[in-house]
Amino acid sequence: MKDTDIADISQSIIARGLAGQSELALLHGFCEECTKAGLDLAIATAVIDTLHPIHEGRAFHWRADGAVEKEISEYTTTSYSEENWRKSTFYHLLQSGEDELRRRLDDNEPRDFDYLGRLDEQGQTDYVAFLQRFDREGSIGEMDCIYTQWSTARPGGFGEPELTALRGLVPLLALALKTASLARVAETIAEVYLGRDAGERVLSGRIVRGIADRIHAVLWYSDLRDFTTITDASPPDEVIPLLNDYADAVISAIHDKGGDVLKLIGDGTLAIFGGADPQETCRRALLAEAKMRRRIAEVNERRKAEGRAVTGVNLGLHIGDVFYGNIGSTTRLDFTVVGPAVNEVSRIVALCRSVDRDILLSSDFRDATPEPERSRLVSIGRFALRGVSRARDLYTIDPELVRG
Repeated sequence: MKDTDIADISQSIIARGLAGQSELALLHGFCEECTKAGLDLAIATAVIDTLHPIHEGRAFHWRADGAVEKEISEYTTTSYSEENWRKSTFYHLLQSGEDELRRRLDDNEPRDFDYLGRLDEQGQTDYVAFLQRFDREGSIGEMDCIYTQWSTARPGGFGEPELTALRGLVPLLALALKTASLARVAETIAEVYLGRDAGERVLSGRIVRGIADRIHAVLWYSDLRDFTTITDASPPDEVIPLLNDYADAVISAIHDKGGDVLKLIGDGTLAIFGGADPQETCRRALLAEAKMRRRIAEVNERRKAEGRAVTGVNLGLHIGDVFYGNIGSTTRLDFTVVGPAVNEVSRIVALCRSVDRDILLSSDFRDATPEPERSRLVSIGRFALRGVSRARDLYTIDPELVRG
């Protein structure tokens, strides 16, 4: 590779990183440019831990022949064995304190790492791995370094100029990969803790206190039936698994039908369904309710088989105008909905226990619901709601239809 090629690739990495390309696009672009410049790469992998509630990290793969089974693999602590990890070149680098490991693969010598044996079988002639470590201040959770590995099938392996080029370019690539991964972590944290829509709004710049939009939305407020009684009678270490089991059923049903979960308040869930068409919004909320009931039934069946406590979900649905945005102090904000309609839906769900119904709907929701769904809704009477100035007609889904 010429010095001008190295300079051009360096500038390209910087431009791609600043443009916000994904980790996979960064790796592929880097490999293609290096190959075009005469660095005969055959296989490349970049690995970085992440901050995610499910995945511990991600690996990105490239092959010159395009024969990649999976370009992105997400791994957890249970998806690979500790023994295999300890036999890897990456673990060796991490523990030894070294930042480079090279092995020639055309020398017929015994292989000290299993992966190198697999490269042998694929006709590779040379291998080099790098480890770029982050300072403590630059780490987030377990995201404290980037591993990369490179191999060639060229007779004679990597030449010294090629290795020198990789040693100079890979740190730049690692910096771009770290930038992309940090952006992904920010998106994950915003979505997991704020909700999908609220997270997107915050990351797009809606972060100033007092900025809120007036929206017309369906409000969903649900909580677990007899939660206090169940938790009082359950071992302490059973409470969180119980909450997680039922929250997963509720939240997944809401998300499947386009709703956004804004808050988890103990055993309660506050969500909204937005959209320009109120009829379609109400229909999606009812579809989410039906899906939630099916998933709750599955959870209860499994938990009963395990000898664990089971329960159900009470739900209130209302539709109205709310303010949607940032509320709080200069140092602690919450992106949520406020307004009389929010207070009203919380009072509606609180009545479920008194009237022995697991779903209650406001008259506003019923009036906005299209046919044939509206014909399934029946009145249960008029009720005074605490903190609401006027009595409200409330509805539920026809029990005969539910049983049928």
